[in-house]
Amino acid sequence: MFGAEKGKAEGLQGKGLRIGIVQARFNESITDALSQACRGELARLGVEAEDIDQVFVPGALEIPLALQALAGKRRYHALVALGCVIRGETYHFELVANESAAGVTRVSLDHKLPVANVILTTENLAQAIARQTEKGVDAARVVVEMANLLARM
Repeated sequence: MFGAEKGKAEGLQGKGLRIGIVQARFNESITDALSQACRGELARLGVEAEDIDQVFVPGALEIPLALQALAGKRRYHALVALGCVIRGETYHFELVANESAAGVTRVSLDHKLPVANVILTTENLAQAIARQTEKGVDAARVVVEMANLLARM
């Protein structure tokens, strides 16, 4: 069996992992909080600050291209996508949410590289604020677990 025991991700170890983070500047107060929570959890899991590279892009639609560029460098064990799309009054919300998610997934599959998709898609700012810390922590845990799993496979 390759994975951790079903339902458990205890003992996650990030020491020696190189992580790339792409953060959207749009809804910056939320994405800054996501980043802070993610980086804090990565540190707690043993990832050294010098093993984390972070780049910034204008918004969620630009995240996949930056992820693709990082993945192409072949120096990362995993990547993290941080963004926030809040529903407005037009169809634009669905377009941005769907296309950014599809792009993130494509990068992961094309490069066989774990990518935590933490582009929040919420109805309002209050929902985004309620999720910003928990989802940032989740992102760190996901990339460490998946990087470790792929290394064992």
